[in-house]
Amino acid sequence: MLYLVGLGLYDEMDISLKGLEALKSADVVYAEFYTARLFGGDLSSLEDLIGADIKILQREEVEEENLPLQHAKTSKVAFLTAGDPLIATTHTDLLIEARKLGISVRVIHSSSILSAAPGLAGLQAYKFGKVTTIPRPEENYFPHSPYEVIVSNLKMGLHTLALLDIQAHRDYYMTANEGLQYLLRVAQDREDEVLTGDSLAVVVARAGAPEPLVRANKIKKLIKEDFGGPLHCLVIPGKLHFLEAEALVVLAGAPEDILQ
Repeated sequence: MLYLVGLGLYDEMDISLKGLEALKSADVVYAEFYTARLFGGDLSSLEDLIGADIKILQREEVEEENLPLQHAKTSKVAFLTAGDPLIATTHTDLLIEARKLGISVRVIHSSSILSAAPGLAGLQAYKFGKVTTIPRPEENYFPHSPYEVIVSNLKMGLHTLALLDIQAHRDYYMTANEGLQYLLRVAQDREDEVLTGDSLAVVVARAGAPEPLVRANKIKKLIKEDFGGPLHCLVIPGKLHFLEAEALVVLAGAPEDILQ
């Protein structure tokens, strides 16, 4: 038996009652934090609640060694992830492989940045297009694909949720400032003006926390702000409904001229 359990967005208190019951019934409890991470607490209180240790796995232990599946052949295994358990592709692979092996799977969902960020900004979730992730630039690696996704969504009047690179093994969590700088650099390289320093953007920081930060302004102004600790994400708005524009002004401090 394999339980795929979402931990939510911020701390161990976000887990659902169903999730907690699954952990109590499991023989082995694993967790991974290379796709996302909880910054509001640690797992020690969760371990106290379930009366068992939680073993944190590295990427290769999940994707190459398949430890959760190996133990789920003969035991009840709970696999914990931040956010909703099936957002990351690697977890969908676990679901597929478990079904192929005849292992029973129960998915216990939780909150996700895919719904939290639009909600916190007051934007309508059904007006979002394709989601993208902005990677950390490396030598000989600076893809334009995140920018191209934004451009494609904007052509349809749709908003874009841009997730920011996480490299947990390096303790690196991209800031909103870095993400915005990345997008402006792509625009400069492509010599277009779809996104400029005067374009509107939204920063959401620490979604799920008691007091998350939501800021909307021109990119050139947001780049200079300090948004505090991780995790951050970006939203590039498309065509705004008047209620969305009002929400950005009231909830995120956007300039009032977007109401015109």
